[in-house]
Amino acid sequence: MAEPLRFTVPEECGGMVAKWFLKSRCGLSTRMITRLKREKDGILMDGKILRTIDRVTAGAEIIINLPDESSSFIEPIEGSFDIRYEDEHILVVNKPPFMPVHPVKQHQTNTLANLVTAYAQKNGAEFVFRAHNRLDRNTSGLVLIAKDKYSVFQLHQAVRKVYFALVHGRLEGRGTINKPIGLHDDSKIVRHVVESGSPAITHYKSVFSGDDYSLILLVLETGKTHQIRCHMSHLGHPLLGDDLYGGSLDLINRHALHCGEMSFCHPVTGEEINITAPIPDDMQTLIDKLIEK
Repeated sequence: MAEPLRFTVPEECGGMVAKWFLKSRCGLSTRMITRLKREKDGILMDGKILRTIDRVTAGAEIIINLPDESSSFIEPIEGSFDIRYEDEHILVVNKPPFMPVHPVKQHQTNTLANLVTAYAQKNGAEFVFRAHNRLDRNTSGLVLIAKDKYSVFQLHQAVRKVYFALVHGRLEGRGTINKPIGLHDDSKIVRHVVESGSPAITHYKSVFSGDDYSLILLVLETGKTHQIRCHMSHLGHPLLGDDLYGGSLDLINRHALHCGEMSFCHPVTGEEINITAPIPDDMQTLIDKLIEK
């Protein structure tokens, strides 16, 4: 069971209607408040049931008991995975390449969701698998998983992620790609830059560059599907191993993209959390060769 959320009513909020205090100061969505009203002892003030029409008292303690949830629709499969951070509300995992995040038709049991579900059940802390960021199967790196709906709501669009990629050709300096992305007319998978597409902004900076390939750091302002892969291809520097967007498989057999850094404000404590994940061996081997030149 998740730890209760605890808030103290500040002086300036004394007399405020509970519904508005829960939304404005506790960060609860209308849907979550409705759910908590149906739960036994879902919302308490100084140990007593707090109705949404009641008024809160300055100095009182508001306790929110988050409902238990389970991922029963995901088959639990035991296996090892790299946990980079965990507490009662969030879990951050370093996903290896070639592992899907969620079960799909072709991959029902070899996903991160299967492993995390088994891990949660084994430790008696079952929760619905909710990945904040959805890395492609071949992309490695940090995946943030919220263990409850409150954390999902608080983390919405508030996570900074840094990616590392190996791209074809010499790419130096830094820049921003601000180009809309949309599906190709003849594909359900491949994206391209098109004026009718959705806004997409990618910032990049060269870390090392060589004649054949370069290591770059990327930060996204938007999170569109295949955004980095599409934008870098449009720039004339497709990712190594990304044959879908013009990259070569000669040096690596998957697109060379890794989510290596993540930072966010903790949804409950407000603490600034910074997490890193080492670049996997297949990319690191190429980086070492690049640096040696």
